[in-house]
Amino acid sequence: MNEDQRFETQAIRQQIDGTHAQEHSTPLYLTSSFTYENSEEMRAAFAGEIDKNIYSRFSNPNTQEFVDKICAMEGAEAGYAFASGMAAVFSTFAALLAAGDNIISCRSIFGSTHTVFNKILPKWNITTTYVDLKDTDSWQEVVKENTKLLYVETPTNPGVDLVDLSWVSEFTKKNDLILVVDNCFATPYLQQPIKFGADLVIHSATKFIDGQGRVLGGVTVGRQDLIDEIYAFSRSTGPSMSPFNAWVLSKSLETLAVRMDRHCDNALKLAQFLESNDQIAWVKYPFLPSHPQHEIANRQMSAGGGVVSFGIKGGLERGKRFLDEIKMCSLTANLGDSRTIVTHPSSTTHAKLTEGERQKVDITPELIRVSVGLEHIDDIIVDIQQALNHSI
Repeated sequence: MNEDQRFETQAIRQQIDGTHAQEHSTPLYLTSSFTYENSEEMRAAFAGEIDKNIYSRFSNPNTQEFVDKICAMEGAEAGYAFASGMAAVFSTFAALLAAGDNIISCRSIFGSTHTVFNKILPKWNITTTYVDLKDTDSWQEVVKENTKLLYVETPTNPGVDLVDLSWVSEFTKKNDLILVVDNCFATPYLQQPIKFGADLVIHSATKFIDGQGRVLGGVTVGRQDLIDEIYAFSRSTGPSMSPFNAWVLSKSLETLAVRMDRHCDNALKLAQFLESNDQIAWVKYPFLPSHPQHEIANRQMSAGGGVVSFGIKGGLERGKRFLDEIKMCSLTANLGDSRTIVTHPSSTTHAKLTEGERQKVDITPELIRVSVGLEHIDDIIVDIQQALNHSI
């Protein structure tokens, strides 16, 4: 691996050497286990004295290629690939935390992560304290002796709010906390949290990394010592990514840069269109000057990403009619697809939160989240405009 190569080159040229038929494209390694030349090689492999594949739940050439690419893109020392984004989230916490530990988390996080914090981890006496992104001065007050980890999304789901990664890194170092950043919305092409001081970065590879709504996957990368703990936990509990999905996702990374360029260009144009539309109450997109953290976005992101959130005038009932009038765009809870996706978070992705919890993170009934795809921007805008017109 040439560390001097640019992002796009790393994504394409970091791959397994062709050792069987001198293949140009990485082959699939659909095997559950691996063989050895003799008993001593097998013993040394199981003892960790030599770097050999043992079992695809532990490692596989396809999953390793995918992890190596993400590590190169994020500037990470090591990583582990999971069957889904939520497998990565849960396994990271389960590996690093013990009974009695406390997590600090920004309040604006994915609905399923809320469920892990509120319903699953408390079974093992692991507690979560939520903090407000808009009131970072209050964060120091909630740090406890048993606080071990701080978790943030930036941009957040679904409100596309931002966390100042430089500030939060200084905060965690001052308080001796592990900083874990969900970088799903930005992808490593637009933002590399480790460069700002993050210890671990998590991705739901199902989203923009795959980019075409085909497979599930997740990955955690970062400090070697922390990944060692995550690997040990995951090797025994089995949340590993399949070789086939790793092969698909590694291929997807080869086009991540060009796809994200189009996602970002389309999203900015859609945000500008919405901001000028009198049927829209508000619009949030990191690279709009009106975004509350626009300055932070320019400092830590190279572009604004592929997600736009907005509030439609007329509230919940108008929002329902708007979704029902969508013709070309897709109605689904996924994001990061080549196809534009329109979602109503309060009734779908964040439905398990209480009304009070949603209000605290500004997930209002009129909020619409658009994962802007790769179609021609004029066609996306036409569909959004006609749905607005027919939902009045």
